Amino acid sequence: MKIRKLAQEELHHWYETELERTFIEQERKPLEVILALMKREEYDVLGVFDTTKENALIGYATIAKHEGIGLLLLDYLGVTKAQRNKGLGGQILNLIRAHYGDMPIVLESELPVAEASVEENDIRARRINFYERNGFIPVYEMATCGLRWQALIGIEASHLDEKHIRDIMEAHKALYDDHRHDVVIPLGKNDQPPKSSWS
Repeated sequence: MKIRKLAQEELHHWYETELERTFIEQERKPLEVILALMKREEYDVLGVFDTTKENALIGYATIAKHEGIGLLLLDYLGVTKAQRNKGLGGQILNLIRAHYGDMPIVLESELPVAEASVEENDIRARRINFYERNGFIPVYEMATCGLRWQALIGIEASHLDEKHIRDIMEAHKALYDDHRHDVVIPLGKNDQPPKSSWS
């Protein structure tokens, strides 16, 4: 497997065949937003390729970043439909870590909520467990896209004290544009997430 940034001509195909089919509209950044962030060098779209099969795309990840902010946001992580349930997700996380070196990575995973079905809450709990098994630590709840999320950070637990968590929250907020009224970090247990900016 190898990981690399997708070329401009690959982006539309990736968006239509992967992101649109995997993520609901409420959670999905419009392609024009992604392209604008990439133009400002604040977003990477990474493809993961199977080098034994003519470099076929088997997974992807998108990373939000900003110069001067010592934190990356793993925005989307996916495995192509034909390659799911083969243990590739953890391997892709390792490729991402190797690609960015020592830069800490934060991610957001949807939390189980009373309004969701038992099946959906089971999927959400399994996703959080997957990230925890792969070295990410739950640090705070937050809101974005009109939903409640668990923020997890990929660093050693021994490095997490109260001040460090405050610094992570501040850097995490800074990775979002100021006009994103739907991003609340942290979100209190009884607070409701604001409506999605994409709605």
